[in-house]
Amino acid sequence: MRLFVTPPLLAGTEMPLPEGAARHAMVRRVQPGDTLTLFDGSGSDWPATVLAVTRSGVSVRVGDASAVNRELPLAVTLAVVMPANERMDVLVEKATELGVTCIQPLHSERSVLRVQGERADRKRQHWQAIAQAACEQCGRAAVPQVLPVAALLDWLPRAPAGARWLLSLAPGAQGPAAMPSPSPTLCTLSGPEGGFTPDEEAAARAAGFVPVDLGPRVLRAETAPLAVLGWLGLKA
Repeated sequence: MRLFVTPPLLAGTEMPLPEGAARHAMVRRVQPGDTLTLFDGSGSDWPATVLAVTRSGVSVRVGDASAVNRELPLAVTLAVVMPANERMDVLVEKATELGVTCIQPLHSERSVLRVQGERADRKRQHWQAIAQAACEQCGRAAVPQVLPVAALLDWLPRAPAGARWLLSLAPGAQGPAAMPSPSPTLCTLSGPEGGFTPDEEAAARAAGFVPVDLGPRVLRAETAPLAVLGWLGLKA
């Protein structure tokens, strides 16, 4: 069992598991003497031996770290106009499994999901927890960062440096294989269910995003960025 823990881990220390990790371990009915794998997002796995299980929690002794590298060969930011319902949850989970480095939730003129203020912060925390749980499952020791929700036009001037792909159905857009190598960083931008407005697409191009076509089928808003990650993973 792999568990994400928030505090920095140190070999040889004894510590109580944080509440969420302890609850997960107790559901799995761990017993004293059992071995767990802990990670804190710093890029290593830490073996841990269960010392005690009580009603109030689980305590462990932490062993020596071992470096883990299950990352893509380039840092990928997905800038996505948030799809509605539970689709953003699925996107965060699957993008984490496929190796994303950072997720930037956006809203645009045609957004279905619009969140602001405290609700936006709660959503970001929720998606961050989904990314952590996905790392527990898939074996990654580096947890993707979910950034605060932003408006598309406000975010474009501060988009990450490096290659910038606009996932687009625009005539003349080329497939990923025809694009220059995006190493070492890539930022992809994908729109909502109704697509970007012409003004938004023009603003993205002006910010250096190059239209990239993902084939003859129209992919859903949550599918297109995952398709890029899958393609990059196959190239790795």
